[in-house]
Amino acid sequence: MSTSALMETKATLDRSSPAHSGWRARVFAFLLLRVNAKYEHLMAARKRALLVDLRGTVLEIGPGAGVNLRHYDPGVHWIGIEPNPYMRAYLEKEAERCGLQVDLRAGNAEQLDVADRSMDAVVCTLVLCSVRDVGRVLREIHRVLKPGAHFVFIEHVAAPRGTWLRCLQDLFRPLLVRFAVGCHPNRETWTIIEGAGFSKMALHHFRAPALLPILSPHIAGVAIR
Repeated sequence: MSTSALMETKATLDRSSPAHSGWRARVFAFLLLRVNAKYEHLMAARKRALLVDLRGTVLEIGPGAGVNLRHYDPGVHWIGIEPNPYMRAYLEKEAERCGLQVDLRAGNAEQLDVADRSMDAVVCTLVLCSVRDVGRVLREIHRVLKPGAHFVFIEHVAAPRGTWLRCLQDLFRPLLVRFAVGCHPNRETWTIIEGAGFSKMALHHFRAPALLPILSPHIAGVAIR
């Protein structure tokens, strides 16, 4: 994952964080547009494969500046939960470019302002690294999905234990938590998803393009409620 994609994640979660108000939130929103293009270009095929077939009402958590909007079918009813108010103008501009109607709402991942069993899909990309309580977020996702609906995710995660990369992630975690708005580069997110009560799941580990090697381990997949 690129540094800019990391910025996008941090700028979209945990509404109580200082990064989501004032000048820091404004800077995050501005920077991600300037330096995120390479990551999105290299990840486009993978994202499109996961998102293009979604239909009905789709909830995206932490959509940031709307980098995923281009991959959706124009007929979806798209709802976004986004705590950073400075993302709105960028996202609405991208939605207009894509010809997609959007319903963007303020909020955070741990408490989704969405009715029970009302979503046909929930999408989460580069978000779970920085939430305070991944388990709570996944319980909220499970709550709002209709039975049989899909949770689609792409996240950067911990490297295997005992590897030099995992040692670096452990070493730099306090620094990133403090200065990258809560990022946990050594979070074993897949284990939490596996234990979240979904009926079926397909999950793939891979290495993504990254300016920082400690952010390159990724997972992508689909879980079914």
